[in-house]
Amino acid sequence: MNRYIDAHIHLDLYEERVLSEMLGELPECGVEKMIAVSRHQASCERNLELAKQFPGLVRPAFGFHPEQPLPPEAEMERLLEWIRRHAEDMAAIGEVGLPYYSRTEAQAKGHTFHLEPYITLLESFVKLAGELRKPIVLHAVYEDADIACDLLEKHNIKKAHFHWFKGSDKTVRRMIDNGYSVSFTPDIVYEPEIQQLAAVYPLGRVMAETDGPWPFEGPFQGSMTHPRMLAAVVDKLASIRGISPGEAADIVRDHTVDFYNLT
Repeated sequence: MNRYIDAHIHLDLYEERVLSEMLGELPECGVEKMIAVSRHQASCERNLELAKQFPGLVRPAFGFHPEQPLPPEAEMERLLEWIRRHAEDMAAIGEVGLPYYSRTEAQAKGHTFHLEPYITLLESFVKLAGELRKPIVLHAVYEDADIACDLLEKHNIKKAHFHWFKGSDKTVRRMIDNGYSVSFTPDIVYEPEIQQLAAVYPLGRVMAETDGPWPFEGPFQGSMTHPRMLAAVVDKLASIRGISPGEAADIVRDHTVDFYNLT
């Protein structure tokens, strides 16, 4: 059986009953570990609880998801200090980034959207990743990815994981040159844009994720997002790159282990 690691999943968003059942099914799916990314402080605390409840299986990442209103500055400072206190418990800073979808939706409605506070917050997380010597998990797509790259370069951060990435060829080349990593979700099975990225990104910098419980279309329409879908992600990647599913699974898993310093 091939072995998999879910490099990006929102475990805290699953209902308790569903989560318990899903975690019990992972051994038969070949899923060894999961990086549980966080959305805000309550999410961080919940993922820390899950990591303690399921040691070795769940590795938490702590951060603030950008597709939501920013909290007061004092609240964000408390989160940053909480992350510092729990640095030894976490695999990475994340999920952090820039609010591309919220911004474009607001602008389409004719509303003003102020991006600068989000950039300032992202820089705080980038600096924290450097301070704590942890990888950083990024929600940064299209032109926002270039802003993220600017900050990563400014603070000399090398271990950056752009999850579910979409962007220009120029940005992709910049990310490759900088040694950053990307991960693919189940939409690689049916989305030509994602398949094109999978065809060119260095295999040694690729991971697999579900971003669960986010739902998917195509053959996954109507199905609850489950880490068992990682097999379909890796199989499609193997087909695109002309290698065996087993070889692709080993390459993707080994990079994820190395990137997140998993044991």
